[in-house]
Amino acid sequence: MITLKQLSYFDALARTLHFGRAAERAHVSQPALSAQIAELESRLGRRLVERTRGAIVLTESGQKLLPAFRRVLSEVRAIEEQVQQQSGLLTGRMRIGMIPTLAPYLLPALAPELAKRFPALDFGVREAITESLVEQLRSGDLDAVIAAMPIREPGIAHRMLFEDRFVMAVSNNDRDILDSPLNRHRIALDRMLLLEEGHCLRDQALSICQGHRDTALVNFGATSLTTLLQMVAHGMGRTLLPEIAVSAESPRLGDIRFVPFSLPAPSRQIAVFFRSASERIQDYEAFAEIAAKVGGDILDAGRENMGLAAHPPAADQMM
Repeated sequence: MITLKQLSYFDALARTLHFGRAAERAHVSQPALSAQIAELESRLGRRLVERTRGAIVLTESGQKLLPAFRRVLSEVRAIEEQVQQQSGLLTGRMRIGMIPTLAPYLLPALAPELAKRFPALDFGVREAITESLVEQLRSGDLDAVIAAMPIREPGIAHRMLFEDRFVMAVSNNDRDILDSPLNRHRIALDRMLLLEEGHCLRDQALSICQGHRDTALVNFGATSLTTLLQMVAHGMGRTLLPEIAVSAESPRLGDIRFVPFSLPAPSRQIAVFFRSASERIQDYEAFAEIAAKVGGDILDAGRENMGLAAHPPAADQMM
């Protein structure tokens, strides 16, 4: 008998065209995924993929059957969502995606709060760049995504959580930037350290640097803010840091100062995104309310560390 597991594994393989990445996406070992694909092919009596050296290609049968497989998976997810919604708010399984410049700071406070208030919730998180998270949200691998605005995709709604302002992280030995609010239009944004391509924070930093002829961007291919901050601490440059990271990074980075911008400060808008046709809209509303409160508390703690006033709440709206 064909199983949902086999259909799900084949869907992951069709999206990645790579057994290793498909296994990682499905959270199983590569041999286990390969065995299930082979079993599916045996049940159907036809090959679904061509296993060539260094590449995976869907056969004609695989291409024709894939839409039907995905319809089955979609219907099953809809049934699961309907049952979970009838069981009460935030029960059953919920898989959330978060961008890497947010997850290390929001998740440690959000996860225990959810466990305390909704003990029947099976909560899981996947960390990836925005493009990957959106793809997984659309395919149903994720139930919701917390990321920076904007995400313009048909069938995806969002609920605003909070505004996350940027500060400049500089070495204590950096005498070009003083401990006063920075004017984003006048300050020389030279020796700026950036994350590798694909991270939305890189794009936001580049947009802030636009129009500054004296900007010298330094690319190290860093994949985390922690790596960039270590470079800053050793005098290798400066970087933009979202305020939500300040309270976590301040205690362990004694060689770094965080300098705020004068108002209106550059910022990013953080929202939770979900499929607008989902049966679990009330769940996402409840989840957004908790995430907004937790995020606001973290931002307030960071601003207190910098001697600033409490962070203003974000506009509460769903689109």
